[in-house]
Amino acid sequence: MENEKKFLSFYLGAKDKAVIALQNIIEVFQVSFGEICSVPQMPNCVLGIYNWCGEMLWLVDLEEMLGYSPQFQAANPPVKIMTIVLHTEGKHLGILVRHLMDIESLDSKQMKFQDSQFFLPEVSPFLEGYFINAMEEIIISLDATAIIQSPLWEIHS
Repeated sequence: MENEKKFLSFYLGAKDKAVIALQNIIEVFQVSFGEICSVPQMPNCVLGIYNWCGEMLWLVDLEEMLGYSPQFQAANPPVKIMTIVLHTEGKHLGILVRHLMDIESLDSKQMKFQDSQFFLPEVSPFLEGYFINAMEEIIISLDATAIIQSPLWEIHS
């Protein structure tokens, strides 16, 4: 279908499903906590920097940034973390997610636009829209450009 767009789907929190357009993703890989260099005086959601292909890549806990419970400050954080490298306009950012699901094709004409009553207030600035799947579940579509250009990073990048 001509309106089909490919998205990478993953979970936010325990049950919310989210997607980001594949066109904004360069790479997906696992990183271990020992490879992340923490940086003082950063927002809590910023875990630090990582040596990615010889470049400094900022790593962000996407769930904490969006108002969910921090997933990597638990007593027993996971050993390996899924990292999605987003890119737009020459900028890169690594977002850490709990669990990747799949690559999905969604019809962009089926996207519904912001209805803030459904989402945490922290999600709204990064929301492209949402889909409702066959099981009547909401799938949050996140805007990679808005995430990368967040005012959170302005003072630090």
